[in-house]
Amino acid sequence: MAGEVLVRHPERGKGKPHRLGVRIDMTPLVDVAFLLLTFFMLASTMLRPQAMEINLPDKKPVEIPQENLLILRVNENGAIFWNIGFDRPQKVGFGDLRELLRKEYEKNPLITTVVKAARDARFTMLVDIIDELNLADVTQFSLGPFSDEDRQKIGSDL
Repeated sequence: MAGEVLVRHPERGKGKPHRLGVRIDMTPLVDVAFLLLTFFMLASTMLRPQAMEINLPDKKPVEIPQENLLILRVNENGAIFWNIGFDRPQKVGFGDLRELLRKEYEKNPLITTVVKAARDARFTMLVDIIDELNLADVTQFSLGPFSDEDRQKIGSDL
């Protein structure tokens, strides 16, 4: 080891050499530790959490005619089904969702969208659908509970 001094005891002869005290300079280690600490503190404050702002309406019920209600249902497998009013739910791919929303809103600008996701569906799928609604300039949408009736309506279409 560099900087280490070995001394042999004169009375013992060829015995094991004894080490004298070694002094390690800890200043560079402390400097590096503080640099890393400073770096991670600054880097973590620069990261902003990604949050989506959702305005919650009053708790009073709103009556919407069935012809103005577009329902998006997401099952456990991530399949998306849509219908307007009492129409039969149809399956739509995630890539075609934005175009479908734009087309339906061009036909009827009074449409309100309700998104219903199954409890076992991935949360990221719900967030992605809300992103698609925003990208399609849909301003009127609600989140609704996924009921057994919803499961039955799309169950035969799997």
